[in-house]
Amino acid sequence: MGKKRLEDALQQIDHPVTVNYRSFELDPNMERDVNYNIYEKLAEKYGMSLEQAKSNCNNMEQMAQEAGLDFQFETQVLTNTFDAHRLTMFAKKHSLMHEMTDRLLRAHYSESKHIGDHDMLIELAEEVGLNRDDVAEMLASNDMSEEVRADEQKAQDHGIQSIPFFLINGKYAITGAQPTDALVQSLQQIIDQDELSLEANSPTGAICDEDGCEPPSKN
Repeated sequence: MGKKRLEDALQQIDHPVTVNYRSFELDPNMERDVNYNIYEKLAEKYGMSLEQAKSNCNNMEQMAQEAGLDFQFETQVLTNTFDAHRLTMFAKKHSLMHEMTDRLLRAHYSESKHIGDHDMLIELAEEVGLNRDDVAEMLASNDMSEEVRADEQKAQDHGIQSIPFFLINGKYAITGAQPTDALVQSLQQIIDQDELSLEANSPTGAICDEDGCEPPSKN
């Protein structure tokens, strides 16, 4: 949802922007095949009842629908996403990272596909134009693992503990799935402040949230 709102916001920004996706696992310890659903997972993780977990998911589905997305938590297949991240990094080498990311997200959130299963990943990769034999060979190896781990290390270095998290120009952070209007406002502030900081030769930036952006600090 944060990705969709960012895309909508960028359409309202008169400024060139290049978007790069980074790997981030919400639960690196999750197994590939699990016997519980999202409601049970949330109830256990946050100490809430199943009814509350389902209510929260229903609210999220409604928010997704308002953003033009179709979330299906009732049938969502939970799994370890490390191999899906490896596939995305592999797709990046073939200039298909955006297409692969979109396909994986839709498969996971809307189509209830098992994106930890290698056969499914191969099928999805072929849909976006990757060679199925090359993908199968990559998944059967440890290829792209270091690239994923490097991204995850960068997230730790920046103190990122949740998503969505947007890091702009390596110094401005926008956190959370904020409304599109809020993202537009924050992005415009960043553009204006970054131009000022460049004129002042200042390397420091700002943190942006729903209240806007704090001005860059000065040395």
